[in-house]
Amino acid sequence: MVDTRTRPGPIGVSERSRAPDLARGAMLLLIALANIPIYLHGRPYGLRQHIVETGLADRFVAVVTTVLIDMRAYPMFAALFAYGLVTIHRRQRAAGVAERQARRVLRRRHLLLIGFGAVHAVLLFSGDILGLYGLLGLLVTRLLRLSDRALLWLAAAWLPIASLLQGAAFADTDTRPDRTMFWSFAIPDYPTAVAFRAMEWLFTPVGLLAVFSAALIGVWAARHDVLTDPHRHRVLLRRTAIVGLTSMVLGGLPIGTAVGGLWTVTDPAVAYLLSALHVATGVCGGMGYAAAIALWATRRPDRPGPVTRALTALGRRSLSGYLAQSVAFAVLLTPPMLGMGRWIGSAQAAGIAVAVWAVTVCAAVLAERRGLRGPAEVLLRRLAYRRTGRVAG
Repeated sequence: MVDTRTRPGPIGVSERSRAPDLARGAMLLLIALANIPIYLHGRPYGLRQHIVETGLADRFVAVVTTVLIDMRAYPMFAALFAYGLVTIHRRQRAAGVAERQARRVLRRRHLLLIGFGAVHAVLLFSGDILGLYGLLGLLVTRLLRLSDRALLWLAAAWLPIASLLQGAAFADTDTRPDRTMFWSFAIPDYPTAVAFRAMEWLFTPVGLLAVFSAALIGVWAARHDVLTDPHRHRVLLRRTAIVGLTSMVLGGLPIGTAVGGLWTVTDPAVAYLLSALHVATGVCGGMGYAAAIALWATRRPDRPGPVTRALTALGRRSLSGYLAQSVAFAVLLTPPMLGMGRWIGSAQAAGIAVAVWAVTVCAAVLAERRGLRGPAEVLLRRLAYRRTGRVAG
């Protein structure tokens, strides 16, 4: 029987640990910087479907974002998503909910995420990851009974396979006038773009296969409260940050400098191997970012600074923040709207991404001061917990 004194609803603000929310808030900046290059169109495309840059500032930003953000933000997101999944499951079980019912709540949340993702993809952004993480959540929920050893072995075994499969998607070395994917971003007619977005969204998981390994690592981390109690895991977090971020940079530099035009890749086999390396080290980088942010959270835990509080506020509203980015980018960059994606370069696009993210941070801070949740979080939780008791908290 469920303990009526502890309703198995959403986690209240007072119950949340700072490190995961801080990581989500910072992660949204990486997500914005990772997504915005997809909106650039109307020029030749080169390696990794990136526009061919000519200006020095644009080339520099292309190198930096490829090395530090491309295929790095999504694994971090996957690990944090899985961490939250385990936290929800443990809270349900601690409240006395039967295992079968707890898994039903998780399945409902993940099916709702797929629905959110479908609407988001068709209306705004076909590179949507909500649907993918909904699918990922359904799969990970079925693997919660695996031992720690099995989780880590499966993550290690899947990573090279996924990296090689994803590498094949970016093995083309030719410069082309049009994209071979994500065509909708250059289509001025909105109904036509919507039709293309629906098709493009279905192929998105193929380009993000490696996030499964990151999610499994996130499950392991949640079991050991690595982010919830970062003080106890400082040594592990420090090693993960150093190894993960170092391997990320070393693995991303070859393809990143080629994207920026510092050297030319002509052999598709070389492009394939470099892209596979880029993907594999991206998972390491995602774990490194999460570890570094968790270490940041251990500084002055009783007196967090204004930046920490602001990012934590956004992290508590990460779903709303993510969707707000897509609204802003669609208005500013797509052809049916202002269409800036046709003429701005990578440097200006990165500036827009940072500015949009900063606006969402400010909005989250105002909501935090007024005690308001993000609208997307409110909707998701009302739907997911409609049969389990309280929604507020």
